[in-house]
Amino acid sequence: MCGIVGYLGPQDPKKIIIEGLKKLEYRGYDSAGVAVLHNGKTKRIRAEGKLKNLEDKLINEDFNGNLGIGHTRWATHGAAVEKNAHPHQVGEISIVHNGIIENYLDIKKNLLARGAKITSDTDSELVAHLINEEIQQTQNLLLAVQRTLGKLMGAFSVLVMWEKSPQEMIAFKDGPPLIVGINSKNKTKEFFVVSDIQAALNYTKDFVYLEDREVVHIADNEINYYSSLGAPLKKQVVTVDWNPEQIEKMGFKHFMLKEIYEQPRAVAAAMRPHINTETHEVNLQNIGFAKPTDEVFKSIERVIFIACGTSFYAASVAQYLLEQVGGLPVQVDIASEFRYRKPIITKNTLVITISQSGETADTLAAIRLAKEKGALTLSITNVQRSSIDREAHGHLYMNSGTEVGVASTKAFTSTLTLVNLLALQIAKVRGSLNPDQEQTFVKNLLAVPSQIELVLAYDKYFSVAAKKLNEFKGFLYLGRGVSYPIALEGALKLKELAYMHAEGYAAGEMKHGPLALIDKDMAIVVVAPDDELIEKTISNLQEAKARGGKIISIGTGENAALKSMSEYYLSIPKTNWMTNPIISVVPLQLMAYHLADNLGYDVDQPRNLAKSVTVE
Repeated sequence: MCGIVGYLGPQDPKKIIIEGLKKLEYRGYDSAGVAVLHNGKTKRIRAEGKLKNLEDKLINEDFNGNLGIGHTRWATHGAAVEKNAHPHQVGEISIVHNGIIENYLDIKKNLLARGAKITSDTDSELVAHLINEEIQQTQNLLLAVQRTLGKLMGAFSVLVMWEKSPQEMIAFKDGPPLIVGINSKNKTKEFFVVSDIQAALNYTKDFVYLEDREVVHIADNEINYYSSLGAPLKKQVVTVDWNPEQIEKMGFKHFMLKEIYEQPRAVAAAMRPHINTETHEVNLQNIGFAKPTDEVFKSIERVIFIACGTSFYAASVAQYLLEQVGGLPVQVDIASEFRYRKPIITKNTLVITISQSGETADTLAAIRLAKEKGALTLSITNVQRSSIDREAHGHLYMNSGTEVGVASTKAFTSTLTLVNLLALQIAKVRGSLNPDQEQTFVKNLLAVPSQIELVLAYDKYFSVAAKKLNEFKGFLYLGRGVSYPIALEGALKLKELAYMHAEGYAAGEMKHGPLALIDKDMAIVVVAPDDELIEKTISNLQEAKARGGKIISIGTGENAALKSMSEYYLSIPKTNWMTNPIISVVPLQLMAYHLADNLGYDVDQPRNLAKSVTVE
């Protein structure tokens, strides 16, 4: 969703806020704005469109205050036009907001009845009105915010400044992430309030994570935390050891291409804490459960995976792995649907959530519901101490590093690595995997990073092929078994990046409808590495070929049958069926990337999408 940056300190707020917003532009790029104190007044500059438009407006603007707030927006309420851009200012109050105010219609009705002049179409401006009303009565920003918080329903993070108080900044949240950065090394402290630590990493590594319905009050070089009812809180300062250079492009044309190339390293980093490379054993221990991990895995009778988008497809791969190797019944749910069908969670159920950001609103709500129903929970995230990570009983980390491209790549393959390890550990504990089998699987997994390197060598192949692929009217992605979710992920990547019609189907379902789509203008992308279903997949493919479909196939080695049927054939290295998905998804990522780039689209920031969906 939207990106928030606030700064209070001795440096130029404009510089720091713009730098921070650049780090957060992946969260939203419909509009952007800043509000900074200048000569004791709030000076607000906003611009429609991408952040560059705001930067252009700010070139000749100077500010002499040391307090400012900024925002990059992904539109929810109100069109992506300048009047709806943040910050919103009402009287002496300015705010930036991420999220949705669910009771905004009631608030708006009441404000209009009291004579308020509402100038935007957003729910966000209403928060500024409420705080402004309270400040007129109290002349106390903390009290005004606390009174306003009680009037709001929904999922929101809000940062507030008051031009009468140039040494004061207040923020509060209930849902979307909000993090406080503190640099106390200098005599005059610096304070940052951001929706993602990337925005402040150049200036500090010390952060405090706000929990729901908490308020942070920064004033006169001091910082205090309160509950929504005003009770003082003690908060832990967490030192984050991230390198800001991780988010630079390192010479690649796009962040996404850089992140595709980082996958060998990301996969290795995901498995490193959980594998003994000398004995080739899985050691998935110390992941946060109150009981020993093996004891937990022995006791569970059922697993439910909950996720959205690309993470949902990773969970779908996990279903095949855990059922076939671990011998456990597995259910996979879309997070946005999970709560609304009143799920039945039986005793000894392990609920596993997957979210790269750890802030996905639907997934966060689902894990909270699972806990209410008594389930043990395990999170797979890329961001430690994110909201979902903090909610879960157990924790696994992708360790893939910062992923800036909106369309997930390395976080997906890191997740596939973790669910391989999870399946192996569960199988070992439950007696369905002997030591020789374990070592074989682990050796295959350890080889995956170098095998991905081999696939990446085909990058130029896709760059050339993209010039012809854009002539197709649509793409049908096919796979069987564990390759079926990879076909779904491939179709999603093409939709996200190239804005082309693409559907993923189980190859065995061809006769049940999809055959009607096939003609010479339809591309058939088949994920068909060697496994027990390869012959059936080829048989399904022949049906498509006979009806004029143009086939793009991904197979193991020199598969003569696949090659002879295909307009384009890509060979991937031989591995086992469990690790095939990690390797076979890489050419699908490259294909979507190059096709979108060839069409001239913004690969890192596809239209209408944002990296972290922190509202329902």
